Amino acid sequence: MRGRLADRASYAAPVQIGEVMTGEAAGEVIASHHPGFALGDLVVGSRGWQSHCISAGDTLTKVSRDAPLQAFLGVLGMPGTTAYSGMKDIGQVKAGETVVISAASGAVGSVAGQIAKRAGARVVGIAGGPDKCLWVQETLRFDDCVDHRVPHLARALADACPNGIDVYFENVGGDVQNAVFGLLNPFARVIMCGMVAQYNESTMPAGPNLGFVVGKRVRIEGLIVSDKPERLAEWRALASPWVREGSLHYRETVVDGLENAPQALQMVLSGGNFGKMLVRIGADT
Repeated sequence: MRGRLADRASYAAPVQIGEVMTGEAAGEVIASHHPGFALGDLVVGSRGWQSHCISAGDTLTKVSRDAPLQAFLGVLGMPGTTAYSGMKDIGQVKAGETVVISAASGAVGSVAGQIAKRAGARVVGIAGGPDKCLWVQETLRFDDCVDHRVPHLARALADACPNGIDVYFENVGGDVQNAVFGLLNPFARVIMCGMVAQYNESTMPAGPNLGFVVGKRVRIEGLIVSDKPERLAEWRALASPWVREGSLHYRETVVDGLENAPQALQMVLSGGNFGKMLVRIGADT
Protein backbone atom coordinates (compact mmCIF):
# COMPACT_ATOMS: atom_id res chain seq x y z
CA MET A 1 0.00 0.00 0.00
CA ARG A 2 1.06 3.61 -0.44
CA GLY A 3 2.18 5.27 2.77
CA ARG A 4 -0.33 8.08 3.09
CA LEU A 5 -3.80 8.84 4.40
CA ALA A 6 -6.29 11.03 2.57
CA ASP A 7 -6.92 14.52 3.97
CA ARG A 8 -10.56 14.88 3.01
CA ALA A 9 -13.88 15.52 4.69
CA SER A 10 -15.29 12.60 6.65
CA TYR A 11 -17.32 11.92 9.79
CA ALA A 12 -14.12 12.55 11.78
CA ALA A 13 -11.74 15.47 11.30
CA PRO A 14 -8.45 14.47 9.62
CA VAL A 15 -5.34 14.58 11.78
CA GLN A 16 -3.17 17.58 10.98
CA ILE A 17 0.62 17.68 10.88
CA GLY A 18 1.96 18.12 14.40
CA GLU A 19 -1.16 16.82 16.12
CA VAL A 20 -1.30 13.65 18.22
CA MET A 21 -2.52 10.78 16.07
CA THR A 22 -6.04 9.84 17.14
CA GLY A 23 -6.80 6.45 18.63
CA GLU A 24 -8.30 4.72 21.62
CA ALA A 25 -6.06 3.80 24.50
CA ALA A 26 -6.34 1.71 27.64
CA GLY A 27 -4.17 2.08 30.71
CA GLU A 28 -3.79 2.57 34.43
CA VAL A 29 -4.20 5.77 36.44
CA ILE A 30 -0.80 6.62 37.96
CA ALA A 31 -1.86 9.91 39.62
CA SER A 32 -5.22 11.59 40.16
CA HIS A 33 -6.74 14.76 41.61
CA HIS A 34 -10.17 13.76 40.22
CA PRO A 35 -12.76 12.45 42.70
CA GLY A 36 -13.97 9.87 40.21
CA PHE A 37 -10.61 8.26 39.53
CA ALA A 38 -8.16 6.71 41.96
CA LEU A 39 -4.61 5.49 41.70
CA GLY A 40 -4.63 2.08 40.03
CA ASP A 41 -7.97 2.45 38.24
CA LEU A 42 -8.11 0.97 34.75
CA VAL A 43 -9.49 3.33 32.11
CA VAL A 44 -10.15 3.54 28.37
CA GLY A 45 -10.66 6.56 26.18
CA SER A 46 -9.66 8.38 23.00
CA ARG A 47 -6.23 9.56 24.13
CA GLY A 48 -4.25 9.09 20.92
CA TRP A 49 -0.80 7.66 20.24
CA GLN A 50 0.93 8.60 23.50
CA SER A 51 2.77 6.75 26.25
CA HIS A 52 1.27 9.05 28.93
CA CYS A 53 -1.53 11.60 28.92
CA ILE A 54 -3.14 14.16 31.21
CA SER A 55 -6.94 14.20 31.19
CA ALA A 56 -9.71 16.16 32.85
CA GLY A 57 -11.49 12.81 33.13
CA ASP A 58 -14.49 13.62 30.94
CA THR A 59 -13.25 11.45 28.06
CA LEU A 60 -12.19 8.48 30.17
CA THR A 61 -14.25 5.50 31.32
CA LYS A 62 -13.34 3.20 34.19
CA VAL A 63 -13.46 -0.49 33.36
CA SER A 64 -13.47 -3.59 35.51
CA ARG A 65 -10.81 -6.25 35.90
CA ASP A 66 -13.27 -8.98 34.91
CA ALA A 67 -11.77 -9.12 31.40
CA PRO A 68 -8.30 -8.47 29.99
CA LEU A 69 -7.73 -4.70 29.73
CA GLN A 70 -7.15 -4.83 25.97
CA ALA A 71 -10.57 -6.45 25.50
CA PHE A 72 -12.09 -3.03 26.20
CA LEU A 73 -10.39 -1.77 23.05
CA GLY A 74 -11.73 -4.66 20.99
CA VAL A 75 -14.46 -7.17 21.69
CA LEU A 76 -15.87 -5.14 24.63
CA GLY A 77 -15.03 -1.76 23.10
CA MET A 78 -15.79 0.17 19.96
CA PRO A 79 -15.36 -2.74 17.48
CA GLY A 80 -17.67 -5.06 19.43
CA THR A 81 -20.19 -2.27 19.90
CA THR A 82 -20.07 -1.51 16.18
CA ALA A 83 -20.95 -5.11 15.37
CA TYR A 84 -23.76 -5.09 17.94
CA SER A 85 -25.25 -1.79 16.79
CA GLY A 86 -25.06 -2.79 13.14
CA MET A 87 -26.89 -6.03 13.73
CA LYS A 88 -29.43 -4.62 16.19
CA ASP A 89 -30.29 -1.36 14.45
CA ILE A 90 -29.89 -2.24 10.76
CA GLY A 91 -29.37 -5.97 10.21
CA GLN A 92 -32.25 -7.13 12.41
CA VAL A 93 -31.29 -10.74 11.73
CA LYS A 94 -33.94 -13.44 11.86
CA ALA A 95 -33.51 -17.18 12.38
CA GLY A 96 -33.00 -19.03 9.11
CA GLU A 97 -31.70 -16.03 7.16
CA THR A 98 -28.36 -16.01 5.34
CA VAL A 99 -25.90 -13.43 6.63
CA VAL A 100 -22.62 -12.57 4.92
CA ILE A 101 -19.78 -10.82 6.77
CA SER A 102 -16.82 -9.30 4.94
CA ALA A 103 -13.50 -9.04 6.80
CA ALA A 104 -14.94 -11.86 8.87
CA SER A 105 -11.78 -12.49 10.89
CA GLY A 106 -11.47 -8.83 11.90
CA ALA A 107 -12.39 -7.21 15.18
CA VAL A 108 -15.82 -6.08 13.95
CA GLY A 109 -16.69 -8.83 11.49
CA SER A 110 -15.87 -11.70 13.84
CA VAL A 111 -18.26 -10.35 16.48
CA ALA A 112 -20.98 -9.47 13.95
CA GLY A 113 -21.01 -13.02 12.65
CA GLN A 114 -21.17 -14.53 16.13
CA ILE A 115 -24.13 -12.28 16.95
CA ALA A 116 -25.88 -13.51 13.80
CA LYS A 117 -25.17 -17.13 14.73
CA ARG A 118 -26.73 -16.57 18.15
CA ALA A 119 -29.83 -15.27 16.33
CA GLY A 120 -30.12 -18.56 14.44
CA ALA A 121 -28.89 -17.36 11.05
CA ARG A 122 -26.74 -19.18 8.52
CA VAL A 123 -23.51 -17.15 8.47
CA VAL A 124 -20.97 -17.00 5.67
CA GLY A 125 -17.72 -15.12 6.14
CA ILE A 126 -15.38 -13.58 3.61
CA ALA A 127 -11.73 -13.37 4.67
CA GLY A 128 -8.24 -13.17 3.19
CA GLY A 129 -6.28 -16.40 3.12
CA PRO A 130 -6.75 -20.01 4.26
CA ASP A 131 -5.62 -19.41 7.87
CA LYS A 132 -8.23 -16.72 8.47
CA CYS A 133 -10.95 -18.71 6.71
CA LEU A 134 -10.12 -21.79 8.80
CA TRP A 135 -10.31 -19.79 12.05
CA VAL A 136 -13.63 -18.26 11.02
CA GLN A 137 -15.12 -21.71 10.43
CA GLU A 138 -13.48 -23.77 13.18
CA THR A 139 -13.36 -21.25 16.04
CA LEU A 140 -16.15 -18.78 15.27
CA ARG A 141 -18.32 -21.62 13.92
CA PHE A 142 -19.49 -19.77 10.80
CA ASP A 143 -21.24 -22.12 8.39
CA ASP A 144 -18.83 -21.30 5.57
CA CYS A 145 -16.05 -18.88 4.70
CA VAL A 146 -14.93 -17.74 1.26
CA ASP A 147 -11.38 -16.57 0.56
CA HIS A 148 -11.67 -13.27 -1.29
CA ARG A 149 -8.41 -14.07 -3.10
CA VAL A 150 -9.91 -16.96 -5.10
CA PRO A 151 -9.96 -16.45 -8.89
CA HIS A 152 -13.77 -16.45 -9.20
CA LEU A 153 -15.08 -14.78 -6.04
CA ALA A 154 -18.65 -14.24 -7.25
CA ARG A 155 -18.99 -17.91 -8.19
CA ALA A 156 -17.51 -19.12 -4.90
CA LEU A 157 -19.82 -16.84 -2.92
CA ALA A 158 -22.85 -18.00 -4.89
CA ASP A 159 -21.94 -21.61 -4.11
CA ALA A 160 -21.71 -20.73 -0.41
CA CYS A 161 -25.07 -18.88 -0.48
CA PRO A 162 -27.44 -21.06 -2.53
CA ASN A 163 -30.49 -19.26 -1.09
CA GLY A 164 -29.14 -15.75 -1.67
CA ILE A 165 -28.17 -13.19 0.98
CA ASP A 166 -30.54 -11.54 3.44
CA VAL A 167 -28.09 -9.46 5.49
CA TYR A 168 -24.67 -8.18 4.48
CA PHE A 169 -22.23 -6.58 6.93
CA GLU A 170 -19.95 -4.45 4.76
CA ASN A 171 -16.40 -3.78 5.92
CA VAL A 172 -14.50 -3.88 2.64
CA GLY A 173 -16.20 -2.64 -0.54
CA GLY A 174 -14.61 -3.14 -3.96
CA ASP A 175 -14.80 -6.53 -5.64
CA VAL A 176 -16.19 -8.15 -2.49
CA GLN A 177 -19.15 -5.79 -2.47
CA ASN A 178 -19.80 -6.37 -6.16
CA ALA A 179 -19.92 -10.12 -5.60
CA VAL A 180 -22.36 -9.75 -2.70
CA PHE A 181 -24.72 -7.25 -4.34
CA GLY A 182 -25.54 -9.69 -7.14
CA LEU A 183 -26.85 -12.19 -4.57
CA LEU A 184 -29.00 -9.95 -2.36
CA ASN A 185 -32.53 -11.17 -1.77
CA PRO A 186 -35.68 -9.03 -1.74
CA PHE A 187 -35.85 -6.96 1.46
CA ALA A 188 -32.17 -7.58 2.22
CA ARG A 189 -30.40 -5.26 4.66
CA VAL A 190 -26.90 -3.95 4.00
CA ILE A 191 -24.93 -2.52 6.94
CA MET A 192 -22.37 -0.10 5.50
CA CYS A 193 -19.73 -0.15 8.24
CA GLY A 194 -16.46 0.23 6.32
CA MET A 195 -14.95 0.49 2.84
CA VAL A 196 -11.29 -0.28 3.46
CA ALA A 197 -10.71 -1.12 -0.20
CA GLN A 198 -10.96 2.57 -1.11
CA TYR A 199 -9.68 4.38 1.99
CA ASN A 200 -6.34 5.14 0.35
CA GLU A 201 -7.63 5.97 -3.14
CA SER A 202 -7.20 9.46 -4.59
CA THR A 203 -9.83 8.75 -7.26
CA MET A 204 -12.98 6.92 -6.23
CA PRO A 205 -13.94 3.88 -8.31
CA ALA A 206 -17.11 3.87 -10.40
CA GLY A 207 -20.10 3.02 -8.27
CA PRO A 208 -22.30 -0.05 -8.74
CA ASN A 209 -25.59 0.09 -10.60
CA LEU A 210 -28.12 0.37 -7.76
CA GLY A 211 -31.24 -0.14 -9.83
CA PHE A 212 -31.83 -3.47 -8.11
CA VAL A 213 -32.34 -1.67 -4.78
CA VAL A 214 -35.75 -0.43 -5.92
CA GLY A 215 -37.03 -3.70 -7.34
CA LYS A 216 -35.77 -5.77 -4.43
CA ARG A 217 -36.59 -3.11 -1.79
CA VAL A 218 -33.09 -3.43 -0.33
CA ARG A 219 -32.20 -1.32 2.70
CA ILE A 220 -28.66 0.11 2.56
CA GLU A 221 -27.66 2.18 5.58
CA GLY A 222 -24.39 3.64 6.80
CA LEU A 223 -23.22 2.96 10.35
CA ILE A 224 -21.17 5.22 12.62
CA VAL A 225 -21.10 3.69 16.08
CA SER A 226 -20.91 7.04 17.88
CA ASP A 227 -24.40 7.96 16.62
CA LYS A 228 -25.86 5.73 19.33
CA PRO A 229 -23.49 5.94 22.31
CA GLU A 230 -25.96 4.09 24.52
CA ARG A 231 -25.13 0.88 22.64
CA LEU A 232 -21.72 0.66 24.35
CA ALA A 233 -23.12 0.04 27.83
CA GLU A 234 -25.76 -2.31 26.42
CA TRP A 235 -23.13 -4.33 24.61
CA ARG A 236 -20.75 -4.58 27.54
CA ALA A 237 -23.54 -5.77 29.83
CA LEU A 238 -24.59 -8.38 27.25
CA ALA A 239 -21.18 -9.56 26.10
CA SER A 240 -19.06 -9.47 29.26
CA PRO A 241 -20.48 -12.80 30.56
CA TRP A 242 -19.84 -14.37 27.12
CA VAL A 243 -16.22 -13.23 27.22
CA ARG A 244 -15.75 -14.56 30.78
CA GLU A 245 -17.20 -17.97 29.89
CA GLY A 246 -15.28 -18.14 26.61
CA SER A 247 -18.29 -18.41 24.30
CA LEU A 248 -17.56 -15.12 22.50
CA HIS A 249 -14.33 -15.59 20.59
CA TYR A 250 -11.90 -12.91 19.51
CA ARG A 251 -8.33 -12.60 18.32
CA GLU A 252 -5.65 -9.92 18.60
CA THR A 253 -2.50 -8.90 16.77
CA VAL A 254 -0.07 -7.12 19.12
CA VAL A 255 2.78 -4.88 17.95
CA ASP A 256 5.25 -3.74 20.63
CA GLY A 257 6.49 -0.17 20.86
CA LEU A 258 4.88 3.18 20.12
CA GLU A 259 7.50 3.73 17.43
CA ASN A 260 5.94 0.82 15.50
CA ALA A 261 2.40 2.25 15.52
CA PRO A 262 2.64 3.50 11.90
CA GLN A 263 3.60 0.00 10.79
CA ALA A 264 0.62 -1.41 12.71
CA LEU A 265 -1.72 1.03 10.94
CA GLN A 266 -0.35 -0.02 7.56
CA MET A 267 -0.99 -3.65 8.48
CA VAL A 268 -4.65 -2.85 9.22
CA LEU A 269 -5.14 -1.11 5.88
CA SER A 270 -3.46 -3.91 3.92
CA GLY A 271 -5.09 -6.82 5.78
CA GLY A 272 -1.89 -7.85 7.54
CA ASN A 273 -3.46 -8.09 10.98
CA PHE A 274 -5.48 -10.98 12.39
CA GLY A 275 -8.30 -9.71 14.58
CA LYS A 276 -8.00 -6.50 16.61
CA MET A 277 -4.74 -4.60 16.05
CA LEU A 278 -3.11 -3.41 19.29
CA VAL A 279 0.07 -1.50 20.02
CA ARG A 280 1.56 -2.30 23.42
CA ILE A 281 3.57 0.53 24.96
CA GLY A 282 3.94 -0.67 28.54
CA ALA A 283 3.75 -3.68 30.77
CA ASP A 284 0.48 -5.62 30.80
CA THR A 285 -1.82 -4.53 33.64
